[in-house]
Amino acid sequence: MKIFIYLFFCSALLITGLDSCAQSDDFTSLFNGKNLDGWKIYGTEKWYVEDGLLVCESGSDEAYGYLATDKSYKNFVLTLEFQQEANGNSGVFFRSSIEGTKITGWQVEVAPPGNDTGGIYESYGRGWLEQIPEEKEDILNMGEWNQMRIEVNDDQVRTYLNDELMVDLQDEKIGQANGAIALQIHDGGGIKVRWRNLMVKEL
Repeated sequence: MKIFIYLFFCSALLITGLDSCAQSDDFTSLFNGKNLDGWKIYGTEKWYVEDGLLVCESGSDEAYGYLATDKSYKNFVLTLEFQQEANGNSGVFFRSSIEGTKITGWQVEVAPPGNDTGGIYESYGRGWLEQIPEEKEDILNMGEWNQMRIEVNDDQVRTYLNDELMVDLQDEKIGQANGAIALQIHDGGGIKVRWRNLMVKEL
C-alpha cells in the first residue's frame, strides 16, 4: 500500500511538472519528466518526452530500439507505470549490455494481451525462462496505466503486475550478471508506449 500511495503522489507531481519525487524512502527517480538525462538511445526508433511522460514509438525503420540507463544496477527494486497504445510490444531489461541494437540480458515482457506481460525472456540466449500462467493474462489493462514492480537480488527475480505476482525465478546465470536497465521497442512498427514514475531502490 505504501508503494502505491507513493506512486500516486509522484504521478500528481509529474503531471504538474514538479520533480519533488526525485528521492524518497531510498527510491530514486530514473526519469526527471523533462529530458532523457541519464539515459542513452540505441537504434533509430523514437524516444522523447511529452507532457512529463517518457514515450517510445516505432520509427520509419520499424526496427528494434532501446533506451538504457547510463548506470549499471546489480541488485534493486524497480517500480514503474506504463500505458500501451495499439501494439504495445515492449519490455524492461535488467543487467543488460547493448552493442548497436543487439542486447544481452533479461527482459521483463511488456506486450499486448495474451503475450506474457511480466514473464522473463533471455535475449540472444535461452529464450523464455518463465512465461506467466494463462489465468494471469487478464491482469494487464491494455490501453490503461499499469503498474510494474521488478525485484532483482542476486540470482532471484520477482515480477509484479498491478500488485499481482507474475514470476518468481531463481537462475544462476542471472546471478552472475550486471548491467543497465533498458526499455525496448520491438521491431515490426506500430508500437507506442508511455512510461512514468520510473523509480529504483538499490539493495
